[in-house]
Amino acid sequence: MKSRVIGTVLFGFGVLALVFAGGLAFVVAPTVKQLPYDMEMTQSIAEAPNATYMQIADGKATIETGDLRSTVTVQPDSDETAKLTGDLDGTALVWVAGQQVENSEGELVSAYSTSLAVDRETGAAVKWDGQWLDTGGQREAVDYKGQIYKFPFGTEQKTYDIFDRDILTAKPAKFVKTETIQGVETYQFTQTLENETQVLPADRVQLLLGQLLPTATSGSVQYGNVRTVWVDPVTGAYIKVQEQQKKTLLGNDGSSKVLLDATFVYSDATVTKSADTAKANQSKLNLVGVWGPIGLGVLGLILAVLGALLMLRGPKSAAANGVPAQWSGAPRHAAKSGDEAGDEAEATASAEKS
Repeated sequence: MKSRVIGTVLFGFGVLALVFAGGLAFVVAPTVKQLPYDMEMTQSIAEAPNATYMQIADGKATIETGDLRSTVTVQPDSDETAKLTGDLDGTALVWVAGQQVENSEGELVSAYSTSLAVDRETGAAVKWDGQWLDTGGQREAVDYKGQIYKFPFGTEQKTYDIFDRDILTAKPAKFVKTETIQGVETYQFTQTLENETQVLPADRVQLLLGQLLPTATSGSVQYGNVRTVWVDPVTGAYIKVQEQQKKTLLGNDGSSKVLLDATFVYSDATVTKSADTAKANQSKLNLVGVWGPIGLGVLGLILAVLGALLMLRGPKSAAANGVPAQWSGAPRHAAKSGDEAGDEAEATASAEKS
């Protein structure tokens, strides 16, 4: 009886462990592969040595050379996220992001700030009427699409569109190869932009022409960029980014002036921090999505099988131990043979005569 009770308890715990394993794999794990609402601010630094760049100081534009440092900051906007409705409610997250580019003297070269909504699973921009971009002191409407600051959880070896802020549209970035960076296997993607036109207000273009190409009456800024990103395929996080940017002011009279010629690459410290963060997040995802369910599943099977064996064994053991063995001696009231009966009668008669 005792083994039967123990078997029932073990079987119950086994089934419960199997249920938890399934819940962990199919319910909890998918929710973990999403951007959290309470995500911390991230900051990445890229450096461009020996760059050619345009510096505007006191309203005057000049072309300089030297080292540049770009700092990109991304942080969640909890207030705007809480206001999301419809399909965006629960599936999207609002980010506030910005970039500052400074020279080696700490002087500001360029900057922008922006607000956008991204899908919590894919990291891609989603349509939201509250998004804006400020590149010159005034917020302008912008139609974000594609990947910007992150790739999807479970990034695949295929082509993704990356949004470019200078041309205000998304262009394809092709998968190139895998590469291990500081212990993280990354997917490398490259986006090549050639002979594009940078989107700038007309008055800003005229200001540049007047100072840098005074003989031209109209013109545009030609833009090119070879953008390479190394992505952790598990979390979709950028481990390393490199951008080979070039901007040239073109006048209608054939004159031109290089405004930017620089190769920005993540600093060593940023790469190290990105790799360490990716490895930590990979461990958390694997614990919830792989090792946790496997461990609970194996434990559940062991307990269920052991419990079933004890339950089946219990009644048989009771039957074997509870029934006494058949007595092998002669029955106490067994029938006697004829000779035994006669001898007993004679003995009785003799006793009566005496």
